[in-house]
Amino acid sequence: MSKQRLEGKVAIITGAASGIGEAAARLFVENGAFVLIADIQDELGQEVVASIGLQKSCYRHCDVRDEKQVQETVDYALEKYGHLDIMFSNAGIIGPLGGILDLDMGEFDNTIDINMRGAVIAIKHAGRAMLARQVRGSIICNASVTGCVAGAGPHAYTISKHALVGLVRTASCEFGKHGIRVNCISPFALATPMAESANIDKTELEAMCCAVSNLKGIVLRPRHLADAALFLASDESSFVSGHNLTVDGGFTVVNPSLGFYQ
Repeated sequence: MSKQRLEGKVAIITGAASGIGEAAARLFVENGAFVLIADIQDELGQEVVASIGLQKSCYRHCDVRDEKQVQETVDYALEKYGHLDIMFSNAGIIGPLGGILDLDMGEFDNTIDINMRGAVIAIKHAGRAMLARQVRGSIICNASVTGCVAGAGPHAYTISKHALVGLVRTASCEFGKHGIRVNCISPFALATPMAESANIDKTELEAMCCAVSNLKGIVLRPRHLADAALFLASDESSFVSGHNLTVDGGFTVVNPSLGFYQ
């Protein structure tokens, strides 16, 4: 049997009770990691841990807007497992869907607090833990194609994801000298509980995405993003840092308007 890609490593995944985070938690454990599932969906989080197994996973309530809760989550992982190798900052919301003229600034602030500020806090405390124990760790953020191009999502979400890409790049500058890698993943739209929470029909969303996607014959699933996170978490990406890995079937680099290849 070949060596598992995350054998013996310890990971925290925020927003791991469902969607991309849940898929990543399961895949990380399959590859030998111990995973702390951090979320505010307590019942779902406990169900994920029960299905994975208490030997390789645990759950911790964590609202990423609250720095104290994030710090306590990192401290809990250190107490339980002794070290921290991977932080996957995945928690996020889609936020308000309207235009700027009708934008509710309270909802805007909440979107920024969760999607971007929450990632800053996660990087801050994961980085401290890795530095204290001289761990050459991997920090991963879940961004979006909306952080690469405009018009692919609502304003608050797009702004938060643009900021997140910048955060990853600047954090990688600071942590590089310590051997800690910081990267992000930018998925195309996919049907997850986050999309469903915005009253977006799963079937309609998948049909729309397939229609505008450049890469045909495949529907993007949470497992595809989990695979990307596994690559960035593992030693296979040991010289990759400050990178935005788009998992979008070419959506952000292909302009189909002229129709040359249609």
